[in-house]
Amino acid sequence: MSVKAFGHGVLVVAGVAMLGFGAVAQTGGTAAPAPAVRPAGGYLPSTELPDSVTIVGQPPAPGSDQAKADRAAFDASRSLEGTPRWNQAIADVELFGDKAHRSFSCAIGKEISVARTPVLSKLLDRIVLDAGGSTNAAKKKYQRDRPMIGHDDARLCVVREEWMKTNGSYPSGHAAAGMAWGLVLAELAPDKATPALTRGREFGDSRWICGVHFQSDVTAGQLMAAATVARLHAEPAFTADMALARAELDKAPAATGCGG
Repeated sequence: MSVKAFGHGVLVVAGVAMLGFGAVAQTGGTAAPAPAVRPAGGYLPSTELPDSVTIVGQPPAPGSDQAKADRAAFDASRSLEGTPRWNQAIADVELFGDKAHRSFSCAIGKEISVARTPVLSKLLDRIVLDAGGSTNAAKKKYQRDRPMIGHDDARLCVVREEWMKTNGSYPSGHAAAGMAWGLVLAELAPDKATPALTRGREFGDSRWICGVHFQSDVTAGQLMAAATVARLHAEPAFTADMALARAELDKAPAATGCGG
């Protein structure tokens, strides 16, 4: 199950196919993933989420060097359609459940699944709502158009939908969620911190490769991930689940079905 957009206090969900890429690609031979179930809420009430307006500031000004670089990256990455990296961007639309977590399982070499690590799986699902939700204030304030607006012929890795015309591009909620996963898994499996954080960064990069965000949206979302995870460590329910998740992960089997 994927969250199409963070913004306006609403999460829109849809199923998206899972595909593989590179060092964390998934191949055959694994059990069918459990159906994704969106959690009822994150760990933090909306009033306790870090303030994205203050933390990330304004998006690049139109015509600025950064805005020009954002547009150039969008234009250049359209040529990736049909490549393994494009397919990974499609896979990275997923935000909940076993399919969403599988590439991170491969990154740390341990199975993350509802069956084997139920507390960790639910924890990762819940922090999507916290990290993604932390971007809402800036999305609403700045209402930056997404890169495909006004570029109707540009190819995207997802189907164009009406919500894309009104949901702010900056910061990226998906990028915040992916980096939050990377940060949490780096803490739970410190010997795998580098691949966990690399996968978290790549998860965010998939958004501008897909064509639904600019690079600077992704960078801002990743900053909000760091702010959100730092805040979560003051939340007793989160720290209690982290302790349980660490114990689960220590006993979890090796990840399987990961490409080389």
